Amino acid sequence: MKRTAANIQVDIAKGTFRPHTALSNMALAYYQNDANYFARTIFPICPVTLSSDNYYIFDKEDLLRDDWQRKPAYGKVDPAVLSEHTDTYACQVDQIIMGIDQIRQTDLTRRLGPATRDPKQQRTKAISAKANIHQDNIFANKFFKAGVWGHEETGTDSTTPGAKEFIKFSNGNSDPVAFVNEKSTEMEETTGRKPNRLALGVNVYNALKKHPAILERVKYGGSTANPASINTNVLAQLFEMERISVQRSIMNKAAMGEAPQMSYIGDPDAFLLAYATDAPSIDEPSAGYIFTWDMLGNGNILPILNYLGENGTHSEFVEGLMATDMKKTADDLAMFFKGAV
Repeated sequence: MKRTAANIQVDIAKGTFRPHTALSNMALAYYQNDANYFARTIFPICPVTLSSDNYYIFDKEDLLRDDWQRKPAYGKVDPAVLSEHTDTYACQVDQIIMGIDQIRQTDLTRRLGPATRDPKQQRTKAISAKANIHQDNIFANKFFKAGVWGHEETGTDSTTPGAKEFIKFSNGNSDPVAFVNEKSTEMEETTGRKPNRLALGVNVYNALKKHPAILERVKYGGSTANPASINTNVLAQLFEMERISVQRSIMNKAAMGEAPQMSYIGDPDAFLLAYATDAPSIDEPSAGYIFTWDMLGNGNILPILNYLGENGTHSEFVEGLMATDMKKTADDLAMFFKGAV
């Protein structure tokens, strides 16, 4: 039926007229791709029932020693010693609250805008996205920066690097595959564990994709129809890693009201070489763990709740809670390399 001023007036009188003052099929929302977040891709999550507690550490020096002795006639050897001690974790609760103005929401609902007009749905999605940013930010500050790990090296353009230096991967004279293999062997020799995780800053990843030493290794695997290309799967095979993670997530590091300061959360010029388990283990070590506590006791490590504001405010709130402790648990199972490009 053709819309006329008369039938529009009738719909208004019935309360069924819905003016479309905004598109219902699109909106601009800068949510990041979930694949960009990296915190949970390197170290395993360990759910815990208490906010803080102890965990056992068995000394590698005793576990890796050959304690077998020749039995003396009519006697016995001295007992082998297996030393143990404990360390602690402590999960602190972080919180985020986002408000909803119910009076303002009346207009948005009547306009039949996009799906995000549902304020609870929109706030829940925003809180979940901010939780990922928060986790990545904690991870970067706990693990992916200088001064954290005992083994740390710095990139140099010199072809004769000094102690605790290596040739930058942006330098064509470097050989990233040989270098990582060398460091992997070094870790394996002192711990019995060969690194299986490689976390790359974005600029390091980009440099590796065009590095001549890597292109030379893969160029014969392509064809005209399917040219050889470098991605994380290819690099994982070259470096003999179970998992390679590129630190792609970004955040605005400026406070509300300040000029935006958009940047990568993880150092784009660094990389981390580590050994970690896929899940909590009592028989294997791991360079780090992400301890998570369900503070409400319902098994949910990211509970999102909704509640009304005070009378007269015509407001309601959506709340998110998170309790975590990202902890370095084995310093000798990780190596950090800064200034790699």
